[in-house]
Amino acid sequence: MVEDAEKTGILKPGDTIIEPTSGNTGIGLALAAAVKGYRCIITMPERMSNEKVDVLRALGGEIVRTPSSAAFDSPESHIVTAWRLKREIPNSHILDQYRNASNPLAHYDTTAEEILEQCDGKLDMLVAGAGTGGTLTGVARKLKERCPNVKIVAVDPEGSILGGSNENKTSFEVEGIGHDFIPTVLDRSLVDMWYKSTDLETFTMSRKLVREEGLLCGGSSGSAMAAAVKMARQLEAGQRCVVILADSVRNYMSKFLSDKWMCEKGFLSPEEPMDFKPWWWNMTKTIDILKEKAFDQAPVVDNSGVIQGMVTLGTILSSVSAGKAKPSDAISKVLCKRYKQVHLTDNLGKLSQILETDHFVLVVHDHVQNKADGSTCQKQMVFGIVTAIDLLNYITTDDSQDHS
Repeated sequence: MVEDAEKTGILKPGDTIIEPTSGNTGIGLALAAAVKGYRCIITMPERMSNEKVDVLRALGGEIVRTPSSAAFDSPESHIVTAWRLKREIPNSHILDQYRNASNPLAHYDTTAEEILEQCDGKLDMLVAGAGTGGTLTGVARKLKERCPNVKIVAVDPEGSILGGSNENKTSFEVEGIGHDFIPTVLDRSLVDMWYKSTDLETFTMSRKLVREEGLLCGGSSGSAMAAAVKMARQLEAGQRCVVILADSVRNYMSKFLSDKWMCEKGFLSPEEPMDFKPWWWNMTKTIDILKEKAFDQAPVVDNSGVIQGMVTLGTILSSVSAGKAKPSDAISKVLCKRYKQVHLTDNLGKLSQILETDHFVLVVHDHVQNKADGSTCQKQMVFGIVTAIDLLNYITTDDSQDHS
């Protein structure tokens, strides 16, 4: 898409590339922009993984997050936001993967040819996820030309409308496939069968591919493989089925690869990832001690007020639930020595940046102590604790006063 835009004179040196994306295509565009010297702005729904954001920023991309609940034609959606930015920023262009013919053409000319070469021109079924539709359309069109009897299976998550709507479900966790609108580049006439995948089978299969096959693939790859395992039953012995695993696990380290995330989303029972269960597994009264605390975290200091560490409800819970500590143990057993702190002289920008990834920040100040021998020493003392809600309350209160 970038090279075609350059050839036609749309993209010129110093221009800006803007793209609404779930992140995967955005990373490709940011990479091309970094190499070719373009400014790159990516608009992306908030539900997309932080790993994608980190990679995009490392490539020099600027990210604008939009509400995940916003419909595609809403003023707050990543698509409408991108077009608004295009109107505001001079010499900016949206290559628009959803409507750009170069998207499916790239797969028609390269991906499909690679598949045909590897399969000696013989193929009976293709299974691929449907996102923008670029991969699916480009590959399917070439395969239909060369292998007229090939069956094309498109995979679409429940909650998406690409393969038919599901009134009972309107959201899904898998990234990179599925939409609440039909992209222009998606040619649904090429699809012989649609498979509606669930998040549960998607992430279960993704983790299975990693653990049992050593394939470090992402969530949508799990969707495609789950569909392939079922749809390939229609084939006879000796027939060939190709499954496109379109994404890498790199972008989802904090999501389906995490037992904690899987449990939180209801895709994994708490019992499954654990190798053992403490003796009190069903004795919930042991947890009652956590309810006596008024705060989620507190600093621990010695008799002179010097910071020894932090204790949090999360740390206590994880230690007790893993059998590493008992509620009767001294607090030093669950003391957290690693935490973020700021000085009273630091600005709110630093505080805000830390709170994007941490639940709290310890505010400290230097205190000069006099010793018995007449000498002095400088120690760090606790001034307070700041959480995200504290900062948000301060900003909104200060903002409302400025406008009053």
